[in-house]
Amino acid sequence: PLQSAQDLTTVLGKILRIDVDRPAPGLAYGIPSDNPFIKIPGARPEIFAYGLRNVWRMAFDSKTGDLYVADVGQDLWEEINLGERGGNYGWSHREAFHEAKSSKVDLTSPITDPIWEYPHEDTIGKSITGGTVYHGAKVPALKGYYIYGDYISGRLWALKIDPNTRKTVENRVIEW
Repeated sequence: PLQSAQDLTTVLGKILRIDVDRPAPGLAYGIPSDNPFIKIPGARPEIFAYGLRNVWRMAFDSKTGDLYVADVGQDLWEEINLGERGGNYGWSHREAFHEAKSSKVDLTSPITDPIWEYPHEDTIGKSITGGTVYHGAKVPALKGYYIYGDYISGRLWALKIDPNTRKTVENRVIEW
């Protein structure tokens, strides 16, 4: 609401990064000193990334440290992002790679592109649910893949990124 995801004075539409082990005076938590907006006047220092609509699960890859962020779209697109320090994922100006129907925001910073998107179609899905990066031994064909699904369609996928370019090289349906 109210273009909040682009507004650094509110926590709506953001990924927050806090330190629960070292509370700051007057807070139940601390603020990591390398958070990207800590020195920006008026910005909430808890903000790690912004421009998100409705994150429905995040997962760290235990081997690479990459942060996978599944963001539920509004009108037409679902998306997966790699969480980056200070990243602006574009909502509500953009939904995945596409200008949003409700776009009324003039962006002052570049948009961090998603690594994957899919359209709202009955045969694909309409509500992404994030998962995990698989590093188990029982299914070697999925090792290193981000496993995620769609709440509406019930479909599951395995997504693989190139570790050097951080771009998607494969996204395949998991039959079950």
